[in-house]
Amino acid sequence: MPRKQRASRAPRETALYLPVKRFLENRGFSVKGEICGCDLVALRGEEPPLVVVGELKLAFNLELVLQGVDRTVACDDIWLAVRTAGRRGRERDPRARKLCRLLGFGLIGVSTAGRVEVLLEPGPWRPRRDNRRRSKLVGEHRRRLGDPVMGGTSKSPIMTAYRQQALACAASLSEGPRRTSELRAMVPDASKILLRNVYGWFFRVERGVYGLTEAGTSALARWPQGAAAQPSSSLA
Repeated sequence: MPRKQRASRAPRETALYLPVKRFLENRGFSVKGEICGCDLVALRGEEPPLVVVGELKLAFNLELVLQGVDRTVACDDIWLAVRTAGRRGRERDPRARKLCRLLGFGLIGVSTAGRVEVLLEPGPWRPRRDNRRRSKLVGEHRRRLGDPVMGGTSKSPIMTAYRQQALACAASLSEGPRRTSELRAMVPDASKILLRNVYGWFFRVERGVYGLTEAGTSALARWPQGAAAQPSSSLA
């Protein structure tokens, strides 16, 4: 097939225009395309009219969002319209919808047959606070000693407060088995940490007495106790 013919069959953003235009007209708007750099502008009502700007893209992406942000100062509502890509398209990603909701944007999906699906209505939004997640953030921040991990670290174990406490237990056991009652004086959660043994650093000698495994010894060599609270890429 000739290159020009293939290009002519490629989907274009203009294919989204008429379905979105009809959608807004059904809501009482007068719609016109390509007004002052906007893909479409819709007006409704007398002076001053309700002003809506629509931006069209074949896929949900950052450029579409940035265009919407740029238009916010000139209109009352923003509609972002994208070609729907089945059930796995980015427009169906909960994070994409949450971003649009945070910005107050409406989000429309347009099928290849021209069917319009409202994925999100425009309007102001304030996220509902998740007290459980908030408490988890505050708790981890307060329990963690120092600042042992540089922000942006990935693909390596993170020096969490739990890991710091497990290392403290390991350090106490480095010279031989000890009773949990002795460890609790330094690490209040020692009993839980030794019982769960998340990292495989400990072994039970007898009831209430624990020792250190080879993995625990290796962990102490990797994360020296004096450095466990200081930022370092090697500690991440």
